[in-house]
Amino acid sequence: MTAGENNGAPLLDRVKTPEDLRKLSLDELPELCAEIRREIVGTVSKTGGHLASSLGAVEIAVALHYVYDTPKDKLVWDTGHQAYAHKILTGRREAFHTLRQKNGLSGYPTPEESGYDCYPVGHAGTSVSVALGLAAARDLKGENFQVVSIIGDGALTAGLALEALNNNAARSKFTIVLNDNAMSISPTKGAIAKHFARLVSNVHYRQFKRNCKNILSSIPLVGVHLMNFSMRLLGAFKLLFIVDNIFEKMGFHYIGPVDGNDVKELVRILKARSTEQVMPVVLHCRTKKGKGYAPAEKNPERFHGVGQFDPATGEPAKTVKKYPTYTDAVSKTVLELAEKDERVVVVSAAMCGGTGMTNFANHFPDRFFDVGIAEQHAVTFAGGLASSGLRPVVGIYSTFMQRAYDEIAHDVCLPNANVILALDRAGLVGSDGKTHHGAFDMSYLRHLPNLKIFSPRDEAAVRAVFEYALKHDGPVAVRYPRRTIPYDLPGENVPAFSGDVTKWQTLREGDLCANNATGHMVFHALRAAEIVKEKYAKAVRVIDACAIKPLDAETLTSLADIPVVTLEDNALIGGLSETVAFQFKKPLLSFGIPDDFVSHGTLDELYSDLGWQPEQIAEKIAERLIK
Repeated sequence: MTAGENNGAPLLDRVKTPEDLRKLSLDELPELCAEIRREIVGTVSKTGGHLASSLGAVEIAVALHYVYDTPKDKLVWDTGHQAYAHKILTGRREAFHTLRQKNGLSGYPTPEESGYDCYPVGHAGTSVSVALGLAAARDLKGENFQVVSIIGDGALTAGLALEALNNNAARSKFTIVLNDNAMSISPTKGAIAKHFARLVSNVHYRQFKRNCKNILSSIPLVGVHLMNFSMRLLGAFKLLFIVDNIFEKMGFHYIGPVDGNDVKELVRILKARSTEQVMPVVLHCRTKKGKGYAPAEKNPERFHGVGQFDPATGEPAKTVKKYPTYTDAVSKTVLELAEKDERVVVVSAAMCGGTGMTNFANHFPDRFFDVGIAEQHAVTFAGGLASSGLRPVVGIYSTFMQRAYDEIAHDVCLPNANVILALDRAGLVGSDGKTHHGAFDMSYLRHLPNLKIFSPRDEAAVRAVFEYALKHDGPVAVRYPRRTIPYDLPGENVPAFSGDVTKWQTLREGDLCANNATGHMVFHALRAAEIVKEKYAKAVRVIDACAIKPLDAETLTSLADIPVVTLEDNALIGGLSETVAFQFKKPLLSFGIPDDFVSHGTLDELYSDLGWQPEQIAEKIAERLIK
């Protein structure tokens, strides 16, 4: 199938809501799935988004809405990467072209958008806990509806998901649909992934079940009810073949593995189980990530999260990449330092490619550890590595590192372990929106004893910070954004980063005010200073506040008699602004993230909304300080 072959999508045109879907015949559902795939590919090629995972889960979404009485019955999607078909089927097809665009549809399920989204989601491993909460409340209130959690095999490695499985409390009318494609973003790692593989590869049981079904179906007048009874009886025999099924041991009735891309079979199974269910069920569906779109099937990792691309070829839209990204700079630096220092190891939580550590993993496979979607374990595991004399770099997105807060405090900072926390995607991330902005890391890390925190402005600063971290006795956090490093600097040349990384660097002199900026916000501060100089003939001092902790007391003291401006891509509460204000006990002009969750949009759009564009910063300075 190639994108663009959708000749009017006649079936999809008739499906405005799940109620319309249920009017279709079972035989029409495969064609509907094909139409939905074309819709997804056509839209995501223009908007970007999570493509491969959503393509693989189309049949699951169709079957669930076909069988269950949604939204009365609750579907709880985990992470949300795979929920695009769900959005199309639940009244949002006409708005689907606005996916991940400012004021358009979110890339993730959100109740603000639709009553079919029963809970906000964006981080992995939450759906079983939420679904159990819904089921427990339903039973307590004497209500009657089904609750279904849809979770991927990668997300099921999250500690939260395993805790929820352990707490299932034998809830009836509660189903877990395990979408097993052997991947999260990267291929799934660990013992649970191996367990799933054993379940899937048990050819003896699968062949035995297939033979029995063929024999029963060949007997005249067996009837549907007898067939269903026989297949239920057959299910009991799986214990002869699969004696270590983790779900059965945790109190679930396990069904599978089944072909999760066979929509008709899924409907039959779900219908049978929804009417007779007396104990919690795990329906194990094997799916193909990227299903139905050849480029995504061939390279599902690359098509997990994509920008614009040519739907006919899968090739990315032509872009001019003039400069490396901050992630590129960290990747290059860590690899080069590891070549000189054999103590350097890298720990990833299923984000090897996203955090730029693929080259490291290829060069030093024995020094690279992917622990799966298990951020808490990743951090404490790194503490253990450090206690044995190694220098682990833990590469995790800022928004996901939130999950490991206690481990950072208790297992890294308390023992003063030599762990380097590499916080990718710090600050705003754009179209992924509220659940993925790295808005809080400065705030949740600053008050932890022993921890040093840095936000480098460019590649030279990245290298200097990591070199410092390798020599420093204790934990270090390095935060950096999802964007290219700007080098077209306004006005005269800016001095290269040099010297002690714990000292702030003055890049421009001036006495109107002092712009103290962290990370890439330094470039906004520089451009704003140029605008003030051009429009008002006033000089603004610009300071690179790379060291967030410790603060540079000497530089701060020198600012006692000048108005102070702070610029940071972090929440103002608990960030640089609040800290500097506490030091000075005087009002500041502060630019940062307000006390709210920021929605999705392009970085330029979000920066404009927050007043972060250099022109806006310059105007605010002039309004406050130039009479």
